[in-house]
Amino acid sequence: MKLSAALLSLFALESANGFMFQGPKSLSFNPQQTKGAVTLNDTNDYLGRLKTTEQKTAVVNGYQTNTPNTSQTEKELEQRLSKLAQTERALEQRLSKLSQTERALEQRLASVDRTARSVGPMSNAQVAFGQNMKSIENIWETSTPTTVQGGSLRTWSYANPAVNRVYVLLKTDGRPLDADVELWQGPDNTPNKMKVYVEDGAKRTFSAFIDTPRSPNTICIKNTGHLEFPLYACVGPDKEAGDACLAATRVVKPEVIQGGALRTYPFEPEVDSVAVLIKTDGRPLNARIELLQGPNNNKQVLELYTEDGLDRPFMAVVQTPGSGNVVRVVNTAPVEFPMYATVAAYEMVSAEEAYATDGVQIGREW
Repeated sequence: MKLSAALLSLFALESANGFMFQGPKSLSFNPQQTKGAVTLNDTNDYLGRLKTTEQKTAVVNGYQTNTPNTSQTEKELEQRLSKLAQTERALEQRLSKLSQTERALEQRLASVDRTARSVGPMSNAQVAFGQNMKSIENIWETSTPTTVQGGSLRTWSYANPAVNRVYVLLKTDGRPLDADVELWQGPDNTPNKMKVYVEDGAKRTFSAFIDTPRSPNTICIKNTGHLEFPLYACVGPDKEAGDACLAATRVVKPEVIQGGALRTYPFEPEVDSVAVLIKTDGRPLNARIELLQGPNNNKQVLELYTEDGLDRPFMAVVQTPGSGNVVRVVNTAPVEFPMYATVAAYEMVSAEEAYATDGVQIGREW
């Protein structure tokens, strides 16, 4: 018994030394000698399976958690964090610039609002040509009007071919205005005719712009009223006022008015005057323009004839002081002669001025 135990101890010592220095492949146990014991091959298989399982379980959310891969992933995360920090700083700088721009815009809007309150609302013509445009009032102030007595006639001739448009301004000292305005071009050729009636020629002056292509041209004004009703006329080459009237009508889309039809255009009390543009596609133009203030209360009536509505379109500025103003445009031609009408606000005033001229005061105690 002692001898067999010593032999077994020696065999185990040699096996251990061989496993340590030669590896597990240098040792092998005979299954017949050790019946029911675990062999070294089984141990190697178990260790291989354990290693494979550890590698499989080391994958978390698509990233390897082994030691070399973990350090590389940390470096990539640090780089992404640094980029995100740089982007955040850039966004903060842009937000600060935008806030500065917003404050500057608020200051500019405040200054514009103060200017608008002090000056009043801007008209479409002022928006197009600025504050220093030559308005109808400036023409009256800088020109010398001609007095046309009742039943008499005055003419203004323009032989210069550079004069393509003239303005015709009519007013009275508060009395009614009845006049005929004609454009003469050659003997017995009248391509443009207008018959004008104004209830109060001082409160609502008549202002029209007549195109004069192909000189020579003559403007004829006849006062059809009585001798007690003289009128004052101002005629001259147009430079800025007609362009301002044309620019004011460009902001509104023209409407087609068939022959025998009519259109009405109501305006707020803040609108002090309106711009009217009527033209055709080259056919004759026959129209009637009325300014109404109240039911069937005509303040101004204009009957118009133009030989060619495309070559000589009609432009006018109608004064609309007070409230309840409506511009009515009627196509008096047959149905085969449609026309295109544009009516837009020309000059604006504040609400207090608009109601003050109409005898109404708002927001004040008596």
